[in-house]
Amino acid sequence: MLLPAIIIPLLTFLYNRDEPRLFGFPAFYWMQLAFILLGVACTTIVYRMTRRGD
Repeated sequence: MLLPAIIIPLLTFLYNRDEPRLFGFPAFYWMQLAFILLGVACTTIVYRMTRRGD
């Protein structure tokens, strides 16, 4: 479950461009922020799936 957060940011063809822009920011910058959110989401899912019931 953590692999998407590791593998997707390594695919440089996804963000190695200037367009599309989001609020004036090139694709590289806003996609890096999206990758952070992806990592947080994956980590949260793994945490909730693996914690012990109290």
